[in-house]
Amino acid sequence: MASAARSHGAASVATGSGGSGAGGTRSGTTGSGDSGSEPAGSGDAAGTAQTGPAAAPRPRAASGGRGVRAAKPLTDWDRQRLLSGAHHDPHALLGAHSVRGGVQIRVLRPFARTVTVLGKGLRTELHSEGDGLFAGVLPMRTTPEYRLLVTYDENESGFEVHDPYRFLPALGELDLHLIGEGRHEELWKALGAHPMTHQGVTGTRFTVWAPNAQGVRVAGDFNYWDSTGCPMRSLGATGVWEVFLPGVGEGALYKFDITRPDGSHTLRADPMARRTEVPPANASIVTESHHVWRDEQWMAHRADRPVHESPLSVYEVHLASWRPGLTYRQLATQLPAYVKELGFTHVEFMPPAEHPFGGSWGYQVTGFYAPTARMGTPDDFRHLVDCLHRAGIGVLVDWVPAHFPRDDWALAEFDGRPLYEHTDPARAAHPDWGTLEFDYGRKEVRNFLVANAAYWCEEFHIDGLRVDAVASMLYLDYSREDGEWSPNEHGGRENLDAVGFLQEMNATVYRRCPGVVTIAEESTAWDGVTRATHHVGPGGFGGLGFGLKWNMGWMHDSLQYVSKEPVHRKYHHNEMTFSMVYAYSENYVLPISHDEVVHGKRSLVSKMPGDWWQQRANHRAYLGFMWAHPGKQLLFMGQEFAQGAEWSEGHGPDWWLLDPSYAAEADHRGVRDLVRELNRVYGDTPALWQRDTEPEGFDWVDGHAAEDNVFAFLRFDRSGSPLLAVSNFSPVVRHEFRLGVPNPAGAWTEVLNTDEARYGGSDVLNPDPLKPEQVPWHGRTSSVQLTLPPLATIWLRPA
Repeated sequence: MASAARSHGAASVATGSGGSGAGGTRSGTTGSGDSGSEPAGSGDAAGTAQTGPAAAPRPRAASGGRGVRAAKPLTDWDRQRLLSGAHHDPHALLGAHSVRGGVQIRVLRPFARTVTVLGKGLRTELHSEGDGLFAGVLPMRTTPEYRLLVTYDENESGFEVHDPYRFLPALGELDLHLIGEGRHEELWKALGAHPMTHQGVTGTRFTVWAPNAQGVRVAGDFNYWDSTGCPMRSLGATGVWEVFLPGVGEGALYKFDITRPDGSHTLRADPMARRTEVPPANASIVTESHHVWRDEQWMAHRADRPVHESPLSVYEVHLASWRPGLTYRQLATQLPAYVKELGFTHVEFMPPAEHPFGGSWGYQVTGFYAPTARMGTPDDFRHLVDCLHRAGIGVLVDWVPAHFPRDDWALAEFDGRPLYEHTDPARAAHPDWGTLEFDYGRKEVRNFLVANAAYWCEEFHIDGLRVDAVASMLYLDYSREDGEWSPNEHGGRENLDAVGFLQEMNATVYRRCPGVVTIAEESTAWDGVTRATHHVGPGGFGGLGFGLKWNMGWMHDSLQYVSKEPVHRKYHHNEMTFSMVYAYSENYVLPISHDEVVHGKRSLVSKMPGDWWQQRANHRAYLGFMWAHPGKQLLFMGQEFAQGAEWSEGHGPDWWLLDPSYAAEADHRGVRDLVRELNRVYGDTPALWQRDTEPEGFDWVDGHAAEDNVFAFLRFDRSGSPLLAVSNFSPVVRHEFRLGVPNPAGAWTEVLNTDEARYGGSDVLNPDPLKPEQVPWHGRTSSVQLTLPPLATIWLRPA
């Protein structure tokens, strides 16, 4: 066992022989990570002996190298705290320090047999102080440039390494100031693990925010997961801990060994890790990007036109199950081509951040700064985004700042006390998902999240963030009964901390990342979700500052309508028209998302009544209505070809339905062909997107034809050019159906008909061109007579 124990620490910190690094006399940095009123011993030869907790008996110092005298022993208090991982300033005890009569060097190398100091004309063995401590006073006036030769019983020739405790802090004062203020907008560059060259030596700087910890150490595969020899120093009142470990580089696995306030230990993944192991493994990985971006054209022009005045048609994707088993790089060879061929302008990835449980679909995040390792590295993810951009496709991602899981290796009570979560247990516990809510009132937590939003946009060139579960953040009484929540300072139920956080996040992202859009999944009537943060609304709050909002009301009402048998739809007519009452209160996205096709809700086509032909016809008619309705569109994968089964993250879309060997393949291909045509005509018709947020861009022709199950409306572009959309949600053909229309010069032409035979319909079409008649109708001086196909939507515009 002794031999195994020594082997466990044999390569402690660094096993390479790297170049000679600069030395320097160090004095310890006094920090605030040390709790209580313990004496602060210096540990050098000039120090005064102090008392403290009883330490284990120590062997007498063995003889060291010639000319090296024994160092004054550490006080029991310092020794005990250092070895137990509870010292706030190990650099004050370890490394090189000028003392009376020379330079004292002390090293902590668990399981080492000898430690020898090497330098120019210098080779001096240090005295053993037991417990892996080695020290000596060298008779010299200045600190030499030195390295260490460490030997173990199993390797008598030893390992030549740099001493981590001879280096100055590798984190700058400006970084610390911004962290302390909660205003470090590039927090990912300051915290976490960063390979670098520091004082001429290559290694990795480790930094972590843990203000309640007694001490923090780094454990990793580079020290056989024995953190004893790698304690970090506290950098004062910021609560940040830091150490530079020479020789540690990309690919190294690590975690932080945190000594809690009660003296117990917890081993935690890095909250700022930019790469992780593949779940269920959960160590953090030292990484840096080597990806060379090739999307310059996309990035240069994505801000040319405001998103709410542009076509936006979104294909929502769960990356791990779109085609199960594909890596990011394999997805990059298939997904852009598929999305481009269907004509969607954007993809939206369900949360790509690391998450331990695949069944959460990414909505229970543990690695907020790391793309999931299930499909590759962060650079592989960058490659996928790059390929989509070069195909002319924007990339949106789901972002989850509302909550996080309770895994004991992640954020929950990270340093032994509530840190990222609210200190009030009633505020911290999310009532629906068994998770914890962030403490938005704590500046460092807000900084963590605001910087995270910017991180995805800047480091991965993401074009938009769809913010999950905004309603659960905004209300103190969300899913809570009376007595389970406390009002805010004004007596209301609004979470003022969350409001401030969302405003700060949106303002920061829009300022830093031109062309990026933020989208709120917000299911209530909160006023001003997409209003600018400086515009105060009737409720007394400034706008939240989002660019777009999911229209959950439209989604719920319209799906309720189309799920009814046609004979009953006349009683639910207002469910399709009510959305226009509030259509311009916010900037909307119309979402048919993953949430609507799982957990017994059935797929979109399976929600429809009737036989298989009628279900597909309803499906097509509904998509035609949706693409013409004011607002942007979002459709979840599989619904573009009328998949009949609910989505499952285990096997993804039923691609076999499109296999030519399948008898009903044409049925599904027809729906997919319609989606392609919807996107093509939509993109070519400014009336369908240019004035999405302007009431003048819409006009009902007939919103009251409940007995006929018909809806007819006009859309207009900035020049006044119209598009007429008519939906017949009845299974009968309606002949000579007259509609009042504007009086443009020339005839109307049918540009889309969801009943065409090529889409699987009955091919009831209108003549082309269709000349208007001077017959007043619906308050207009001219009108047209149409043949409305059964269960279909048609679009017409002036020829």
